[in-house]
Amino acid sequence: MKIALLPGDDIGPEISGATQAVLTRADAAFGLGLDFDVHQVGVATLTTSGTTLPDSAVAACLAADGVILGPGGMTAYPPVSEGGINIPGTIRKRLDLYANLRPSRHRAGVPLSREGLDVLVVRENTQGFYADRSLFEGYGEFRPTPDTAMSLRLITTSASRRIARVAFEQARQRRNHVTVVGKRHVLQVTDGLFMAAVAEVAADYPDVTWREIDVDAMAADLYLRPDRFDVLLTTNMFGDILSNEAAALAGGLGLAGALNVGDDHAAANAAHGSAPDIAGRGVANPTSLILSSALLLSWWGTRTGQAAFGEAARAIEAAVDATIADPGARTRDLGGQATTDQFADAVADNINTPQLQATAGAPTR
Repeated sequence: MKIALLPGDDIGPEISGATQAVLTRADAAFGLGLDFDVHQVGVATLTTSGTTLPDSAVAACLAADGVILGPGGMTAYPPVSEGGINIPGTIRKRLDLYANLRPSRHRAGVPLSREGLDVLVVRENTQGFYADRSLFEGYGEFRPTPDTAMSLRLITTSASRRIARVAFEQARQRRNHVTVVGKRHVLQVTDGLFMAAVAEVAADYPDVTWREIDVDAMAADLYLRPDRFDVLLTTNMFGDILSNEAAALAGGLGLAGALNVGDDHAAANAAHGSAPDIAGRGVANPTSLILSSALLLSWWGTRTGQAAFGEAARAIEAAVDATIADPGARTRDLGGQATTDQFADAVADNINTPQLQATAGAPTR
């Protein structure tokens, strides 16, 4: 499997290096044949190439079997006209990664992690209220008068159907339940179209139960009764917000995996930002990018029918749990003192433990 690795900015190179070390150990344990194609992006290429995302990096992503994206320090980027390109957003567009998969679950030993939480947010990635994705040309926010600002929301039947199909397929691999989240009585036209498309797709999955819920009620119920939910299907902005809430309930964004998926490509990325305040100190928690990369391996194994990739993904997930359960191996955000590399080394070592090797082939939700 050829992986295009774009380390990103600030803590990006640190957690990308840690993730590569874990994947290299999994490669040795499961015979995956991983080949990393590393390309610098972000501030590192702004001065050398005049852009945060060189064409060579995009070409590498298109040619690779999978992509790993480190976080980008986009708040420090100049305007697009001066080379400040949104890296993950552009990669999603170019590779047509229309589904954002964000699992969150309770992990023993994690402070504030909510028992009973085990959800997968399936977020439509290409439309919604995001102004950079709502028009073929131009920008979806504008000011018709000096004291008026407006934003457009784009929802199409085709995009709604394809994200719904992803959600129902994922539910079949989990607990066969989908909760569709919107605000139909307020956004009557756009959410009305979205819900109608979901209902059409749901008819093809009689084995999967589903229901609709308003986004405000969903936010409250997820906090109060997380055990009620399995797969959450929703539009772009609602999915962004709810997946961050779910990650917080699991123990924090530093533990949240994320995979962007299309029909032909997939890209793993950390669910958090580039954290410039701790960059270069070696204290960042690499768990999010490690778990995201495990999701990428699992996706590739399903796509190619190679069971070893799914086994490796489950071993990485179990190794992360085992590492977090050890107070001495935790990073500072989890109450420990381990450095980024020390945590990654512990995860890598746990991949090779006989207990985890024995359970790696067992299915997980």
